[in-house]
Amino acid sequence: MRYPEIDPVLVHIGPLAVRWYGLMYLLGFLASYVLIRTLARRRGLDLDADAVSDLLFYAVIGVILGGRFGYVLFYNAPYFLHHPLQVFAVWQGGMSFHGGLLGVICAAVLFCRRRKLPILLTGDILTTSATVGLGLGRLGNFINGELWGRVTDVPWGMVFPQAGPMPRHPSQLYEFLLEGVLLFCLLWWLHRRHAPAGVPFFTFFLGYGCFRFLVEFFRQPDEQLGFLWGGATMGQLLSLPMIVFGLVGLIMVLRRNNA
Repeated sequence: MRYPEIDPVLVHIGPLAVRWYGLMYLLGFLASYVLIRTLARRRGLDLDADAVSDLLFYAVIGVILGGRFGYVLFYNAPYFLHHPLQVFAVWQGGMSFHGGLLGVICAAVLFCRRRKLPILLTGDILTTSATVGLGLGRLGNFINGELWGRVTDVPWGMVFPQAGPMPRHPSQLYEFLLEGVLLFCLLWWLHRRHAPAGVPFFTFFLGYGCFRFLVEFFRQPDEQLGFLWGGATMGQLLSLPMIVFGLVGLIMVLRRNNA
């Protein structure tokens, strides 16, 4: 199959260019706002409209700072050691999901302490809403023709314009389906079943870690890193702590509620 080569610019408004990728982020934040309000009412969490806006503001700051410094530390540390001012050139790209996740956790904990809100229940709601943004972000990667997969001979392999003449896995769509659609459905089901506080939160870590570890077998590793220990990618190595954290957290929460 040939990559559809969608124009990354959705529409030009005078000198401004509205890009699909930016639109995906905007839709992700709007959807997160609606989902947080909906789940907060469903789960009895005291979050009014202003509090949700503040929580999302904290989360955005955490994503930007954590994502950027995570990329600097995990994916290209030698380069940034020699070019330290480039750390702040976020407009040139370079963000790490795992770093962004750590940033959001720190920001959300700070928000909960200031508002005196339960951390686990807030985490349940925040991680569920985050899956929508994750899925839309992967669609944005696909439209941009970036973060493509490894060379393959499967019938649905695609020839990405910037990746050479060989067909590759559309790994962005794999991540959209697994980390976005499927993970959201799982967490939403847990909320509908009134799962104990902390179960959706730790399920997110376990589910995302497993899905990302799996997709990394089809995704082309970062050029500056390649394959690491035992043929693993950086994405897989960073997903392992998520899997352990999610599994241990789930066991602890379920034991506490069954005691």
